[in-house]
Amino acid sequence: MTVDRRTFLKIAGLGALGTTGVYSLPVLGSPESGPGGHGVPAPGGTRWGMVIDLAACRHDEGCRDCIEVCGRVHNVPHHDDPRHEIKWIWKVPYPEAFPMQQHEYQEPALLGMAVPVMCNHCDNPPCVRVCPTQATWKRSDGVVMMDWHRCIGCRYCMAACPYGSRSFNWVEPREALEHQDPGFPTRTRGVVEKCNFCEERLAKNELPACVTACPHGALTFGNLADPDSPVRRILAGRMAIRRKPSLGTHPEIFYLV
Repeated sequence: MTVDRRTFLKIAGLGALGTTGVYSLPVLGSPESGPGGHGVPAPGGTRWGMVIDLAACRHDEGCRDCIEVCGRVHNVPHHDDPRHEIKWIWKVPYPEAFPMQQHEYQEPALLGMAVPVMCNHCDNPPCVRVCPTQATWKRSDGVVMMDWHRCIGCRYCMAACPYGSRSFNWVEPREALEHQDPGFPTRTRGVVEKCNFCEERLAKNELPACVTACPHGALTFGNLADPDSPVRRILAGRMAIRRKPSLGTHPEIFYLV
């Protein structure tokens, strides 16, 4: 019996998979991917996400309620020097938030608006992969966390994040607090920080502070793994985009346009 070259390669490839598959397959699905895979929430589980309605947000362009309440409850320092700015939630121009999702025929009001942005709590977070001390990690419910005691200030996570969602404390943050909330830990100089999806409120079955503070109902939070959750119902009926989707990070912050 003769075997041509193409058939031989197929047989050899299947044989190699059979002998090494028990070791190689776990690598294909990293712990961060979750049982549903990247971008696919596990059925019956919890995958927290948020939907931001840009039309509702445009009702008051100068509104900073979500930013201010976040800073207040999380002891985010306020520095007059922009070089030392610490950002959990902030606003950027639409073209900056969505650099490859715009064209000249879009509504001028949309192109000219300031878009609220924060950590995207990506399903495939590059920041987690590069942290040498596991100071940042992704929980089973999708929240990308920070342990400020483990952080050594290497800023690898900042370099890996394509959204600029992390800030570094170059100076003592406790000296820049306008009001201190004793219910949340303060940070120290030399560590990185970011939005934590209000995980301390989730533990008490409460919505994130930014969601409850928005006077226009522009922010909706919920379980993406639940088809009947508010976020899933909204996404099923409205067109939504995510920031820099081509990077494969699978952000779990969705924007209605």
